[in-house]
Amino acid sequence: MQKNNIVVGLDIGTTKVCVVVAERDEMGKLNILGQGRADSEGLQRATVVNINKTVDSIRTAVADAERESSIRIKGVNVGISGTHVHCITSNSEISINQSGIVNLSDIRRFLENAKKNIRYLDIDHEIIHVIPQEFVVDEQEGVLDPIGMAGTTMRGSAYIVVGTRTKIKNIRQCIEKAGLVVNAMTFEPIASGLAVMTKSEKKSGVVIIDIGGGTTEIAIYIDGSIRFSEVIKIAANDVTKDVEFGVKAMHEVAEELKIKHGFAYSRDPQEDEEILIEGREGRPPKSFMKSWLTLIIEARMMEIFELIRESLMHSGYYDYLNAGAVITGGGSLIPGTDTLASNILGLDVRTGFPEGVSGGMKGAINNPVYATVMGLVAHSFANSDFQDKDVIDMRNGKTGSSDDEGQSKKAAAGKKMVDRLRDWWEKL
Repeated sequence: MQKNNIVVGLDIGTTKVCVVVAERDEMGKLNILGQGRADSEGLQRATVVNINKTVDSIRTAVADAERESSIRIKGVNVGISGTHVHCITSNSEISINQSGIVNLSDIRRFLENAKKNIRYLDIDHEIIHVIPQEFVVDEQEGVLDPIGMAGTTMRGSAYIVVGTRTKIKNIRQCIEKAGLVVNAMTFEPIASGLAVMTKSEKKSGVVIIDIGGGTTEIAIYIDGSIRFSEVIKIAANDVTKDVEFGVKAMHEVAEELKIKHGFAYSRDPQEDEEILIEGREGRPPKSFMKSWLTLIIEARMMEIFELIRESLMHSGYYDYLNAGAVITGGGSLIPGTDTLASNILGLDVRTGFPEGVSGGMKGAINNPVYATVMGLVAHSFANSDFQDKDVIDMRNGKTGSSDDEGQSKKAAAGKKMVDRLRDWWEKL
C-alpha cells in the first residue's frame, strides 16, 4: 500500500476529540490503522472557548492514534461546525471554453463565479466549501458531471458553506499549537452524511441528523446533492444536564445514568425498576424509579426532534425525504431514540453507523460516535486532500518520497484529475 494512501481525520467535538488514521485498499474501502480519543473540555457548542485545553485534548488523542498506527501524524482533515456556520445556494453561469467541450478549467471558473455571486459576504466571514449541486449544459438539465459534454454555456448552482473568520481561526490555532497542519476543513454535517448514508438514500432524499454533545447537525440530500443544512444549539449534553437537575446528581453521575439506564421513549413498554445512586464525596445514597429518568430524557429529546421538524418544514424539502432520516452521533445511542424520532418527524428512521470500512481496527470505530471522523477520512480521499507531507510511516522508516517518485506523481496527477473530480461528485 502506498504511503500517500494514508489520511487522518480529526473531530474536535464539545465532549470528545477523535482521531482516525486510515488507508484505502484496492477496492476503495477504508482500512483503519489506528484511532485516538480524549475528553474535550475547551469547547462549548462546537466553539473554542479555551485554546490550551483544546490543544491538550488534541495532543492526547493524536498520541494514542500514533501509538496504535505507528504513523507520525502531521496533516489532518478537521471538522468544523457551530451555529456560526451557515450555507448559501449561489447560482452561476459561464461560457464553455473554445473547444466546446466542458473541462476541469470550466468547472473551476463556474465555482469561482458562484463565489463572486454571493451577496453580503463581509470581512468577518470566510468560505469553507464550494460544492457543485447541479449543472445545465445548454438546455440539458440535471447534469451532475458535465466534464466531456458538448455545449456553449453552462449554468447551475453551488452550495457554499460560510463561517465566522475568528472562530475558524481559533480552530486552526489549536491544531497548529498541537504541532499539526490543517490540510482541509470540512463542514461536519457533510462529513457525517458521507460516513453513514447510502447512495440510494442520497438519491432518493434523506436527512442526516448528527446528535453530538454540544450541537445537533442536520443535512438534507436530494437527487444526489446537498440541499440544506442547519446546526441546532441543543444536543446530548443538555440531556445530561436535565438528568443532573432532575435527580439532583453530580454531572459525572448524570452522564453515567444516561448511558447505563437512559431511555428516550416512555410509551415503549419497559420494565420499571428502582435505580440506586451510591453516595459520593460524603453524600448519602439516593434512589428513584427508571420511569422518572425516562421522562426526563424524553422531554429534552422531544424538544430536539421538534426543532428538527421545524427546520425540515422550513427548508421546503420535507416532502422529498423519501428515504426518511438517518440519526447518528453519540446522542443517537440512547435506546428508544429512533422510535421517538420517527413519531415526531413522521419519517422512517434508522441509526447510522460508519460505512465502507473493510478491516484493520474496524470494530473500534463501529459506533455512531465515530461517524463524523470517519466522514472526514472519506472526504479526504474523495477530494485527494492528502499529500506525502501528511504522515511519516514509522513502520518502515519512510519519511517522504524520492525526487523521482515526486516527479512521477506530479505527472500522473494531471492525468488523473478528471477521474478524481468525478469520484468526488459521486461520493459527496
